[in-house]
Amino acid sequence: MEASTLAVTILWSLLFVYAMLGSLDFGAGFWGMIYGKNDHTSASQIANRFLSPTWEVTNVFFVILVVSVVTFFPFATTMLGSLLLLPIGLGLILLAIRTTFMVFEHHAKRFRELLRMTSGITGLIIPALLVSILPITLGGFIEFEDGLPRLYYRELLVHPTLYMHIAFGLSTELFISAVFLMDYAKEAEDHSAYHTFRKHAIWLGPVSIAIAVLTIGTFPAEAAWIVDNIQRNWFWFGLSLFFFLIGYGFLFLKRANGERGMARLAVLAIVLQYGIAIYAYGSAHLPYLVYPHLKIEDGFTDPGMFYQMLVVYGIGFGILIPAFILFWRLFLKDRRYLKQE
Repeated sequence: MEASTLAVTILWSLLFVYAMLGSLDFGAGFWGMIYGKNDHTSASQIANRFLSPTWEVTNVFFVILVVSVVTFFPFATTMLGSLLLLPIGLGLILLAIRTTFMVFEHHAKRFRELLRMTSGITGLIIPALLVSILPITLGGFIEFEDGLPRLYYRELLVHPTLYMHIAFGLSTELFISAVFLMDYAKEAEDHSAYHTFRKHAIWLGPVSIAIAVLTIGTFPAEAAWIVDNIQRNWFWFGLSLFFFLIGYGFLFLKRANGERGMARLAVLAIVLQYGIAIYAYGSAHLPYLVYPHLKIEDGFTDPGMFYQMLVVYGIGFGILIPAFILFWRLFLKDRRYLKQE
């Protein structure tokens, strides 16, 4: 495997991890807001209990992802920075606001409702801004003027593919978070929240798949290249759909106690589904970072420097992974925290 291909594979892996963690983080904030004043279910308490320690981990992976883009593809950052300044800039501002509110949530009791609203609303807007990057890379919205890239915002804002990408990102976020929080509620033995999140997972699953298919149909004419590549990768997208059907089926199976839904198996199958789909899409996107102006070879760093950085990244993850395992055991498996004992 060429160094540039290995680098973009690592980036895509980090993107997959952040997409999963971000879906859980932002989705939990949204569900916590929606059920904040609902006395018939404890879904808000479960969502906020999960969200309380995990948003820091999500931000850590976001920083790692951004740093990896800059270090692996330094010659692409000028163009990407110019084109993505608005969505990324707005996203970072909202992320800073959301993080500030999350930090002070436990110290400002009388503003808790405002804090919950902020977490929920930014939990929808930030993913929408991040997902809006994808259609920009497909072609048709960028031209060079006087040697500098220019993004045509008007053409982008009136094109249906932007809003279908956003709809897909939000439906996926809410589906993944609902399935995971269903499992989290089961671990906490909270049957009310369990059934609430299972109900949402059941209708959000087919909606997210339908929107994904419709999104491809709204690609601009200049994106015919990636449509052809997606058709060539039909096996992997079909395999992704197969794991979705398996995971979705686990939502209906009966357990020994008579309750429907095998949450842990559903989570594993759905994560595997999105993992396969993300790598298949990433493969279809090659060799371009931004079509047709920027290929991965054009923005790649020196191969020798890349392998040196891999050693540094390996040491860093060697430190982080045990910390993440400890975090998982403390906040996501310890029943004293799950049940607030």
